[in-house]
Parts: sequence; structure tokens; C-alpha cells
Amino acid sequence: MVMRSRRLEELFGARLDNLSYQDVKGLVGNPDAAEAEDLDYKRAHYSSDGKGKEELAKDVAAMANHRGGVLVLGMAEAKGVPSRVFDVDLDDHHLRRIRQVIANNTAPPVPYEPIRVPDPDDEGRGFLLLAVPRSPQAPHAVTATPTKDSKDVLRYPRRGGSQTEWLTETMVATAYRARHTAAAARDERMAEVESDIVLSVVERTTPHLIVALVPEVPGEMVINASTFERYRVELLGAELYLGQGHRFFGYATVGARRLITQESRGDQGVRAELHRDGSAAVVLPLYTHHSKVRGDEVDLQFVEPGEVVYSLLCALPFLAGHARDRTAANGTAVVKAVLVNDIGSHPDASMQTVAEYRDPLPLTVDRLHSGAGRRLETSTQPCEYAYSEATVLLDDVADHDRGLLQAAAVLADELLHAYGIPETGLITTDGELRPYGFTDRNRGALTAWAREHNLLEGT
Repeated sequence: MVMRSRRLEELFGARLDNLSYQDVKGLVGNPDAAEAEDLDYKRAHYSSDGKGKEELAKDVAAMANHRGGVLVLGMAEAKGVPSRVFDVDLDDHHLRRIRQVIANNTAPPVPYEPIRVPDPDDEGRGFLLLAVPRSPQAPHAVTATPTKDSKDVLRYPRRGGSQTEWLTETMVATAYRARHTAAAARDERMAEVESDIVLSVVERTTPHLIVALVPEVPGEMVINASTFERYRVELLGAELYLGQGHRFFGYATVGARRLITQESRGDQGVRAELHRDGSAAVVLPLYTHHSKVRGDEVDLQFVEPGEVVYSLLCALPFLAGHARDRTAANGTAVVKAVLVNDIGSHPDASMQTVAEYRDPLPLTVDRLHSGAGRRLETSTQPCEYAYSEATVLLDDVADHDRGLLQAAAVLADELLHAYGIPETGLITTDGELRPYGFTDRNRGALTAWAREHNLLEGT
């Protein structure tokens, strides 16, 4: 996973993992490319002595402890502005040494991604970028032996403007407290986001899939008259269902610190709530079948595994795209998926519904024999409420990369465990799609989408 940054991508003219040599070289003399909180230049590789190790550890930790950023090796600067190219070696030896230095001299180890940008005239040399995302494990300490006298065994750097500053004991204590309370805060935020959308559709009495996402590092979306008009146009032009090729949402409005969009103004369509901090949730009605188990009486409803997985595959990039592109959240996010036989079966809705008005059929997850039109028993038991959780990489999911399939597989498999099914079998462990296992309703569209993104099994 490579860090994403709108500012840096606009500056370079491309995604960090798609940069050409000319993209980076073109920064020379550009005052807009001056060193900043998220950008630093180094003429050469860090030296292998104690000072070089300390400098490398300090530079990556300072970015991880602040907004994240990129270190460009192979570029000299004058008063912060890139001034001249000095290609560096891009061999594995240097990359291994960088990895060892960061792993051994930061605590916890700073996450980063090395990006080689070779000179087309000399593939072994060029620019080396170290992309360092803002870290949810911050603060990261520098543990390298100080080259200057210091009473501190652990030192905590943070980027301040184009320079590095050292955190005081009070700042460190505050950062530690933030780290240890972050997980609890995310759980609480997830509960809020999930509950809000459940209560907004509490009257629904059919099976639904609910998917909620909370970024580990929150973003910020400004909602005013001009931005809302842009968001409204985006949402009304969105293609929620993969491969279908048509717009989906019927209207969009503003709610409390969020955007709300829905398939239609009726009470049975897809509804999404997209929060200002990057959190988001969507509730999707599921296409189900009825089964006559005893005589002519319909006493069971079932949804096909392919319907569940397809709905997950549609929901995940929609939510992740909101978090990353509208609120500038980055890194990882926690996702929760919930499958209910009706909304009243959700714990947050149970106190809001009247029991005598609820009489949902038991729900199973079974396959349908399309030729005979009968249920092929796959589940071993029905379930009213099932949920699963996973941590995903926002970029992989938002960009429809292989990580989207892997995330959907983890969430779907865990959901189906509640029905006695060990795995869906629709996605390989390597993140490749097996379209033949999906339903007649979505197989064609999903195959076209997967082929476009090189995600079919065997491609």
C-alpha cells in the first residue's frame, strides 16, 4: 500500500507509485515544490555510520508522527527548493539497509514504502522515494544512539514546517494517551455510525446487508453550499453496483455532520450516510428467495452467497472512496459488515420495533439451482443477525485493487460462518474472482468489471 496525498499527487502530476523520472526531475526550480511538512529532499543516500542511521530514523519518524510525507533521495535543494538532480543507486543492498535501519532504530518501527524511480538512461540509478504515511501507532521514537549529548534514551521527532522539532514530555504523554484511546474511540465511533443508519431504516422488514467503515486516522470534509453542490453531483452520478454501468442514487441531501444519499425517496432502497470525518455506512436490501419446507407453506427465505459477496464488493469501494477522496483520510480503516433477516433483528433496532408486528421468516444463505429453480442447501442453520469485521487499506479498496477482493473475502467468509458455511469459495486466497459462483443477476456485470481490473482467476 502506497501513501496517497492529493497535494503531492497534484505537485508531482501522478500517483506516487506511478511516477516517471521526468515527473520528479521536473520539480527542479519549482518554488511550489519547496520542502514542507510533507516533503523533504536528500542529495544522497543516508550514510551508514551512526549519524546517518540517526538522521534516517529521525526523518521518517518525524513524518509518521505528523501528517506523513515523502523523502526524495537523489535531489539537492537550495533554500528548500529542489535545485539539482543527483541520481542515487537503486540496488537491493541500499533498500535492505534502509529497512534494517528503520526497523532497528525506531519504536514502534515506522511504516513506509520505498518507491524506485529509475533514470531511463541508467536503470540502476535514479530517484528513491520513501513514502511515509501518517501513523496510527504514533508517537514513534528514535532509538538510535544520539550523536549529540542527550539525556533521553527515546526521542520523539515531529515535522514542523520544513524542519524537524522534538516533542516535549508533555507532548509525548499526550500522544501516548491518544494512541491508547484511539482503538476504543474507533469502536465507539463504529457503534455510532452503524446505529445511526440502522435507526434511519428501522421500519424495514426484509433482509439487508449493512456495511460501516471508520478510518483509523480521521479525515475532514467541509460542507457548505459550494462543496455540497459538488458532492451532490458526484453522488447522483455514482455507479454503486460494479459493472452495471448506470447511475444509481436518486437524491442527496445534508444531515447532521454528514451527507445522505438514497436510491429513491421510498423506504426500501439503498441508503448511505457519509460522515464529515470519513466514517460512512450503507444499507443494502438483498434479493432473496422463498422456500417451501413443509407442504405448500413458505417458512424459509434464503439469499445466495454470490448476492452477499457482490453487495460487499459494491459497498466497500464506495465507502472507502468517500473516506479518502472527500475527507482526505488515509492509511487503514476498520470495516464492519452485518447481515440481518430484517432490520428489527439488529440489536440497535430491537428496542425500536414492536415485537407483534415483526414476524420475519428464518434466513439462510443457500445456493439456487437456476435450471430447476430450487434451493441447494448450503447452510446448516438459519441466523437472524451475523456480523464480521476487518481492517482494510483505503487505497487498495477505493482503487478496486486486489485488496478489495481480499477484504470482501474475509468479511463474507466470517459472515457465513454464522450459517455453518466455512467459506464462500467465490474469491481465491490470492484475491482473484471466480465469477461462475455468482448469481444470474450479477455474474455478467461482475465478470466485466473484474476483467477490466485484471482480477479474474487465471489472469
